[in-house]
Amino acid sequence: MAGQDTSRVAGLLLTHGAGGGADQHTLVALEDSIDLPVRRFEFTYRREGRRFPDRAPKLISQVRAEAEAFAAELGATTAQLVLGGRSMGGRMCSMAVAEGLPAAGLVLLSYPLHPPGKPDKLRVDHFGSIDVPVLFVGGDRDPFGTPEEFAAHLGAIAGDVTVHWLERQNHTPKPKADAETVAAVAKFIVAL
Repeated sequence: MAGQDTSRVAGLLLTHGAGGGADQHTLVALEDSIDLPVRRFEFTYRREGRRFPDRAPKLISQVRAEAEAFAAELGATTAQLVLGGRSMGGRMCSMAVAEGLPAAGLVLLSYPLHPPGKPDKLRVDHFGSIDVPVLFVGGDRDPFGTPEEFAAHLGAIAGDVTVHWLERQNHTPKPKADAETVAAVAKFIVAL
């Protein structure tokens, strides 16, 4: 992305999945490679050494607080930030935006469309309230949602939706897929 005009976007805020941390390799690769200020943050439960996530309202509140603090540090507003992350973290960012947190866009990595083996327990109720551009990047072998399952639900999102499938990858793509993920995210941000 070096040399590309990203003036509409002030920064990229990223967070982690339920069982991981902000040091997850894809999040680190994004911070190292995207030509924008990037902040990776950990939810309180991880910082406190707890294994299981807090309930969604508390996590969404933390997304909002982190976005507001990061935007203030950049002399921007949250409407100039792209928000996202892996799995649960990206889902919480999408829910925060659906609840009214202004953002320039969403980057959802390995979005957990449903729990593995439970395609009836969809996590899409808030999709109709998302009105910003959204990038989904995921493995085409992810048990949390197949390309076909995603195709059936992404039309509910009012904002422009871009999907990038990583071939032969599951819910936690291998480090070799990081360059492809970074390229997809960079292209998405430049287009905003």
